[in-house]
Amino acid sequence: MRVGEVRRETKETKIAVKVDLDGQGRYDVKTGIGFLDHMLEQLSRHGLFDIHVRAEGDLHIDFHHTTEDTGIALGEAFAIALGDRKGIVRYGSAHIPMDETLTRVALDCSNRPYLIWKVNFTRDKLGDMDTELFKEWFQAFAQAAGLTLHVENLYGENNHHIVESCFKALARALRQATEIDPRASNAVPSTKGVLGGSL
Repeated sequence: MRVGEVRRETKETKIAVKVDLDGQGRYDVKTGIGFLDHMLEQLSRHGLFDIHVRAEGDLHIDFHHTTEDTGIALGEAFAIALGDRKGIVRYGSAHIPMDETLTRVALDCSNRPYLIWKVNFTRDKLGDMDTELFKEWFQAFAQAAGLTLHVENLYGENNHHIVESCFKALARALRQATEIDPRASNAVPSTKGVLGGSL
């Protein structure tokens, strides 16, 4: 079973995460941030990952620490579930439309983290959440999961649609990349024989 479980506790947050890469899209997410919960549910449902998240954070200050640390913990859980990354497809991409919006995500489960973020917002907040925090979540997730991750909103007007299409595109691309390749199920998908770092 490709399952990852992480507990992360700091003076700012206390987070428990469990991820099953071969799930059915079942989710149980409670971060204390309604909009973030909604986005993580999209990640689960459209990636067919089973995701359990419990987060307690210093929301009386702002949503930054909880958002970032949830990205870190979830990314670490994905990395654990992927293990040595043997047999995975490795690459994934998706174009996701949502009404007037279109977003493209391309990623490599390379174990060499890097984020390209080409997403702009016309509002500072969605509900109570600062829109600048979405980049922070994607950065934290990519770093901890070991993803080279490119996210580009090609066009769109509604900020809710823009964010949601980013998460749905991530879900579909990540689902594609983490699936086991039936033609190479026992091989690391690299001529190096290993994924990650400077090796």
